[in-house]
Amino acid sequence: MTYLAAAEPRSQEVTDWAARIGWTVGLLIFIALLYWLMRQGWKWRGTLQGGLPELPAAPEDRGEPRLTLSGRYHGSTTAGQWLDRIVAHGLGVRSRAELTLTREGIAVERPGAQDFFIPADRITDARLDKGIAGKVLTEGGLLVITWRHGEGELDSGFRSDRAAEHPQWVTAVRDLAESTGAPDAADADTAHEKNTETEGAR
Repeated sequence: MTYLAAAEPRSQEVTDWAARIGWTVGLLIFIALLYWLMRQGWKWRGTLQGGLPELPAAPEDRGEPRLTLSGRYHGSTTAGQWLDRIVAHGLGVRSRAELTLTREGIAVERPGAQDFFIPADRITDARLDKGIAGKVLTEGGLLVITWRHGEGELDSGFRSDRAAEHPQWVTAVRDLAESTGAPDAADADTAHEKNTETEGAR
């Protein structure tokens, strides 16, 4: 019994408590510094995007719901640039989301974050994708809606609690965009150039 007790493994006793405490404090300071730098980067990006207009508000008469979706909002980016996150006006905040599609557009209700509305005449496209703003999912696991806001276009990414709904949403959103006759970016640029040439001729 004496032999077994002597052979029982024991954890090494900590003899240098000052070094251990120093390493722990240093690690906490490093983590705090990283968090502070991330916050400063977020604020800086928000300052750069200060010219982005306020988000559209839903009209009083939105019409009858055509589709609804419960899931998550994963963020918005500059259209076609899935890493260029938009943070102005709360668009960078990931949250739960309830989407309602009507003839007037798409209402996005977000508990704990700012709601917004995507008017039908600003919608240019919808597609299935797998990543946006640093969030990567399985292929087709993300519903991305492209819409005009301010002087550019945004991609807003959503994931339904029932991913099988995504294709139906893509079809319905595209049909709504076509029914409103919303021009795509290329058509808008062409129209702008024609207007400029006309004014120059005058």
